[in-house]
Amino acid sequence: MEENKFEVVSANNFNDNSSKKSHVNFTKSILLPFFSGIVGSTLIIGICFGTPSIKNKLFNNQVSSSQNPTSSATSSLVNSETTKQVSLANYSDTAIAVAKKILPSIVGIKIEYTVSSPFSYFGGGSSTSTASGSGIIISSDGYIVTNNHVVDASSSSYYNVSEAKNVKVKLYDDETVYDAKIVGKDAKTDLAVLKIDAQNLQPAEFANSSEVQIGEFVMAVGNPLGLENSITDGIISAINREVSSSDGTVYTCIQTNAAINSGNSGGALVNSEGKVIGINTLKLSGSDIEGIGFAIPINSTLDIIDELIDHNKVLRPYIGIATIDLDESTAKKNNLVVGVYIKSIENFSAAEKSGLKVGDVIIKANGNSISTFDELEKAKNSLKIGDELTLTVNRNGSEIDIKVILQEAP
Repeated sequence: MEENKFEVVSANNFNDNSSKKSHVNFTKSILLPFFSGIVGSTLIIGICFGTPSIKNKLFNNQVSSSQNPTSSATSSLVNSETTKQVSLANYSDTAIAVAKKILPSIVGIKIEYTVSSPFSYFGGGSSTSTASGSGIIISSDGYIVTNNHVVDASSSSYYNVSEAKNVKVKLYDDETVYDAKIVGKDAKTDLAVLKIDAQNLQPAEFANSSEVQIGEFVMAVGNPLGLENSITDGIISAINREVSSSDGTVYTCIQTNAAINSGNSGGALVNSEGKVIGINTLKLSGSDIEGIGFAIPINSTLDIIDELIDHNKVLRPYIGIATIDLDESTAKKNNLVVGVYIKSIENFSAAEKSGLKVGDVIIKANGNSISTFDELEKAKNSLKIGDELTLTVNRNGSEIDIKVILQEAP
């Protein structure tokens, strides 16, 4: 699986009222397509609600070159070989129908943040900044899904950015501005759920994102650069594309060449039936890069959305250890074995209660060999809170099986 390494940074369209200019250098190549520019600098980062009976009939009607003068002229330029023109009528009709269906299910989001310098005690002070993004209506009574980074900015290397103080939502073709409550958010999956006090909204329809195909027609919908209700089109460029954030989080995404820009984050990537297949999240940016954007597959968001609504967070199983991956070279230098070395154990954690010890090297999880923390995480996350996870550890040269009862992550 090809893996693209990059820095994930906050990049909403910030409008800072401060006169001090930003010296933030978030990244040069990959940016989340939501936040842009704090304190005067602009940064680029990173549902279809289908119409029944819309079919993907693109390019079905072909017209012989002999049927019109333009085609005949073209034929004469290619040694009289027969050429055919492709009718774009069905393509256009599909795009129009999809747009009409999805737009009422997409919202614009505006947020206020407090931005301050870490040197504010020297008189730097703080100011209020604004940012914009997109969201997808998921229920008629006002629940909206968006990206976590839309409502939860992280601190930069120079400025401290608070969590969203004020969240406003604007519906399609409606001048009313709604106050939104953050119901729940999850940095690990970059998802958040908002709630507005409204009824009879038009929720988006979700497709089965596991069935998308490379080359399939798609449209990206959102509010790029504050331009409300914007739609771009393209195709699925790749599926199951792994991209890694600067904090090590790996996202498995749908890749598309449909234009995704700052402010598109949290909006929808939809298919030819107007159904959501993904949530626009990331883009690849650079002077020599064009048309590389990423969306979180909608199938992978459904359980997360439910947990955010039910519990205001994602409930994950928890062991309670800090680790170091031991490759062959590191293991040999330290007279250890390849595996996951336990360097610390949290008090009162599942690890402590199970009898795991600092210095143990985990080599198996439920009987399957592991050598990295990521492999251990996958084994753990395949289980639920309260389940039993059997870890095989190498302790002082001997292998021991230890049963861990998984706790809820704090």
